[in-house]
Amino acid sequence: MDKTFIKDLLVRGIIGIREWEREKPQDMLINITVFSDTRRAAASDAIADCVDYSSLSKQIQTHAETAKRLTVEALAADLMKICLAQNGVTRAIVRVEKPGAVRFAKSVGVEIDRARDE
Repeated sequence: MDKTFIKDLLVRGIIGIREWEREKPQDMLINITVFSDTRRAAASDAIADCVDYSSLSKQIQTHAETAKRLTVEALAADLMKICLAQNGVTRAIVRVEKPGAVRFAKSVGVEIDRARDE
């Protein structure tokens, strides 16, 4: 299966369970990989046959910046729904990270892998 990806999308939003995390937006790093068959898109060279990564990234960014979720697990699940709703996408991997959330760690987060038929 072919892959379309969005790498290191930096967004700012409310995420976390601690009181101070609910007060001001913090950085989140999002990586998305969606799986689809790109042969038709390659043959037609038409955007209508492609996964529109520009539109997808805007949807992901808007949701992540406004959802105000408590956990990265909940946010990742939200973003997964957006990915699997895209035309032609049969599977997706969503990774949500909070850079600097844990002392001495570059980043912490969660990665989920789901198929449309699950």
